[in-house]
Amino acid sequence: MSPTTQSAYSQLEDVVGCKWSVSVLRAIAEGVSRPGALERHVQGISTKVLSERLRKLTSYGLLAKQVYAEVPPRTEYSLTENGQKLVRIIDQLKLLDVEIKRTET
Repeated sequence: MSPTTQSAYSQLEDVVGCKWSVSVLRAIAEGVSRPGALERHVQGISTKVLSERLRKLTSYGLLAKQVYAEVPPRTEYSLTENGQKLVRIIDQLKLLDVEIKRTET
């Protein structure tokens, strides 16, 4: 693996390797788009960790952030095209996990 590839993969690992990233991505894929609703939907996540995950997922290009000029301000997140691709991959991994567990018994 070239140094550039290694560095890009390390960034991906940093972004999606956190136990909360997959939960946040899945929640947004299910239509939960506002930070407060995400915090309620993802059991056990703190405000600080959620903010960090949203920032990292957005900077990596998996989420799009829309801020509305309202009082109070409203922020919504959505999956980018790459975010949608990653969620499909995560769904495939979940199916593989179910299949593996089924064959173990």
